[in-house]
Amino acid sequence: MIDLKFLKDNLEAVEKNIRDRAMRADAAGVVRLYDERSALIREADDLRSRRNENAAKMKGGLSDGERAAFIEDGKNLKAEIALVEKRLEETEKELAVAASRIPNMAHPDAPVGREDKDNLEIKRCGKPAVFSFKALDHVQLGEKLDLIDFDTATRVSGTKFYYLKNEAVFLELALTRYALDILVKRGFTPVITPDIAKEEILEGIGFNPRGEESNIYALEGTGSCLVGTAEITLGGYHADSILDKERLPIQMAGLSHCFRREAGAAGQFSKGLYRVHQFSKVEMFVYCLPEDSEAWHGRILDIEEEIFSGLDIPYRVVDTCTGDLGAPAYRKFDIEAWMPGRGGEGEWGEVTSTSNCTDYQARRLGVRYKDGNKTRYVHMLNGTAIALSRGIIAILENFQQADGSVKIPSNLVPYTGFDSIKPRKPR
Repeated sequence: MIDLKFLKDNLEAVEKNIRDRAMRADAAGVVRLYDERSALIREADDLRSRRNENAAKMKGGLSDGERAAFIEDGKNLKAEIALVEKRLEETEKELAVAASRIPNMAHPDAPVGREDKDNLEIKRCGKPAVFSFKALDHVQLGEKLDLIDFDTATRVSGTKFYYLKNEAVFLELALTRYALDILVKRGFTPVITPDIAKEEILEGIGFNPRGEESNIYALEGTGSCLVGTAEITLGGYHADSILDKERLPIQMAGLSHCFRREAGAAGQFSKGLYRVHQFSKVEMFVYCLPEDSEAWHGRILDIEEEIFSGLDIPYRVVDTCTGDLGAPAYRKFDIEAWMPGRGGEGEWGEVTSTSNCTDYQARRLGVRYKDGNKTRYVHMLNGTAIALSRGIIAILENFQQADGSVKIPSNLVPYTGFDSIKPRKPR
């Protein structure tokens, strides 16, 4: 949640930020409710003060008439206080809902735009492979090599589910360990997180757990949901906590299953493993001091690049435009890997993102740190180490060979135990 005092003092800038993000939110309405709440708090405090003064006057020697008058005044004040407190409670609820729709401010250097086509490429690493044959996509390769079974998964679980088979199982496990080993060397604590989180944690992180537009699977009657990313459970780890300043930064690397409804997701760029209802992911999460968050954002991006450059997969880095940031992010960088089978002729496909959410999530979740005699909100950052299904896409498509086999990137061979996947007859 944005700092409401900042919103009140910078209303025009906040309204411009909402327009730049192509979002709908009533910043002026939030200011009105903020002022109304402040006025009601003052009114309630004044009434309580008058009630206390009235009670103090009753301690002296009073006539029956005077005592009766003070008792009547006390009853009236009690009733007035109850009415004001009720109005205050209603106003605070309305304010919380309206304020939750206000997005974080965007970094001044974030490109202004509405869609991913407005993202700004800032770096490119590696050259897309040139094949002497017609490159296949990962769906075709998965079928020919008996690695991925979409048809059976559709019968058993529904569309956008899949079975991984044979070498693909060890490939996913290898990518997991490869990424975690890099993160542990960088000071991250490895964690396997729960796959379920309470709705209030999702809301604090910035996910909408309810409604047709939600991308989240809600567990009916439980007040909880399946997580779409370990960002949710890692961000909720220190909810409602005051951390010691000396503990910061806290670096966590979470392995989790991820469940997404992907409502409305369709088209050629969503085929196969690229956009599915369930996958596994290794996620980075950092709690840090406010003055360190930009530097940490750069470090997380460096780690993402290390992971993909170590796999010899061509990629580019894009600075995400304001309309594609999502409400919590101050700034976001994506890595897009070259996928030779994507779109028929090859195309870039997102494989990681990293966001600096500043204190936006921390305010909603109540994550603070002690700084002398004051408590301040931490800054929170997240970044994909590897989304395993998309990592598999990039490897299958970039390392396919003319004989139908797929080479394994050299840095993964110690983890897989084999250096190539060769064609076989389905079993």
